[in-house]
Amino acid sequence: MSAKSKRGDRPLYKWVDTTHDLKRVAADLERRKAMGVDLEADSMFHYREKVCLVQISTRLETYLIDPLAMRDLKPLTPVFKDKTVRKIFHGADYDLRSLYRDFMIEVEPLFDTQIAARFLGIRETGLANLLRDRLGVVTDKKYQKKDWSVRPLPEPMLEYGAMDSSYLIPLAGVLESELRKRGRLQWVEEECEIQSRVRPVPAAGYPLFQKFRGAGKLDPRGLAVLEKILRFREKVAMRRDRPPFKVMGNGPVMDMAVIRPRKEEALRKIKGLSPRQVKSLGPSLLREIDTAMRLHENDLPVYPRKRRQRHDHIVTARVKALKQWREERSRKLEIDPALVCSNSLVHTLAVENLKAVNQLEGVEDMRGWQRQEFGNEIFAVLKSATP
Repeated sequence: MSAKSKRGDRPLYKWVDTTHDLKRVAADLERRKAMGVDLEADSMFHYREKVCLVQISTRLETYLIDPLAMRDLKPLTPVFKDKTVRKIFHGADYDLRSLYRDFMIEVEPLFDTQIAARFLGIRETGLANLLRDRLGVVTDKKYQKKDWSVRPLPEPMLEYGAMDSSYLIPLAGVLESELRKRGRLQWVEEECEIQSRVRPVPAAGYPLFQKFRGAGKLDPRGLAVLEKILRFREKVAMRRDRPPFKVMGNGPVMDMAVIRPRKEEALRKIKGLSPRQVKSLGPSLLREIDTAMRLHENDLPVYPRKRRQRHDHIVTARVKALKQWREERSRKLEIDPALVCSNSLVHTLAVENLKAVNQLEGVEDMRGWQRQEFGNEIFAVLKSATP
C-alpha cells in the first residue's frame, strides 16, 4: 500500500491495488464511526461502464482503491453493510447502483449530503457549491469527465480523486447540525434509508426506443426505423468499445427516424452526421432503414402508453386543494414542493377515499415523516375538498 504525502508526515492518500492491502483497509474501516465514499467510472469512454476507482475517507485516512487491479472487492462487503459505520455519499443514486452492479455491494446506513442539502432548501446542491459555501473549500472539477480507466492514473487525477471523499465527513457534520436545528434530521435519515435500496435497472427485455427521448412522438413506422438504427448503433458501439453516443449522436438518430433517408445523398444532409460517419456507417444505416420501411404494417412497433385514468370532479378538487396546500407549506419550509408531497403522492391521496387520518398508514408511497409532520393537515385538506 503506497502513500502520497503532501503535508508533513500525513499522507494525502494511500493507494490500494492488492487484495492483501484491501483486507487491511477493511479492518481499519470497521473500527471507524463514519466514512466518506466516492466513485469514478468510465461511462464516457467505454461501451460497458465500470467502476474504475473507489475513494474512501475516514477522519484519519483516505484510501484510493483500484478495482481494475483486483478481481472483486469482497473484503469491503461487510463494512458497507455494517450498521455501526455510517457511509456518507453525495448524490448517491448512481454510486449505489454501480457498487451493486459491479461488486454486489449493499450500503447501509447511508447519509447523502445532496439529499440533506435539498431538505435545507439549498438551491445549488452540487458538491463543489456545498464545499465552498459550508466549508470554504474551493475544488476544481476539471478531471470529473476524464477517462478513469487509464493506468497509471496521472498524479493530478489521483489528488482530485482524494479530494471529494476527504471532505464528506466534515460536510455531513455541518449539514446534520443544520438539519437538527430545524427538526428535519429524521426526514433526511428516512429518505436516505429508502435511497440505500436502489438497484440497477435491467437493460434487456424491451425495445431500445422506450428509453430514447422523443420516441413517443413518432408514428409506428418511425419507431421501426428508430429501433433498427439504435440496435445497429449498439452493435457498433460494442465492437468499438465506445459509448453509443460517441458512435452517433442522438440528434442525427432522431432525424433519420423522422426523415427516413433512402439514398446516401439524403443521408449527407442529416445534421450531425460527419462525412466520415456517412462513409463508414452510411451503407449499413441505409440497409437498416430500408428493412424498417419494408416491414408489414402488422409488424410495426407501437409506443407503450399508460392509460389515462379519468377522475371525477371530487378527485380533481382534491388534487387542486392538495397542490395549493403543498405550495403554501413548501414556502414556509423554504424547500422544494416535491419534497413536501410529490405529484404521484398527491394523486394517490386524492384517489384514496380516506375516512380517518390513521388510514394514511396504508398509503404506500407516503413516508413516515410525512405522516408525522403533515398527516393531520393533509387529512383536513382532503376532507374540506370532499362534499
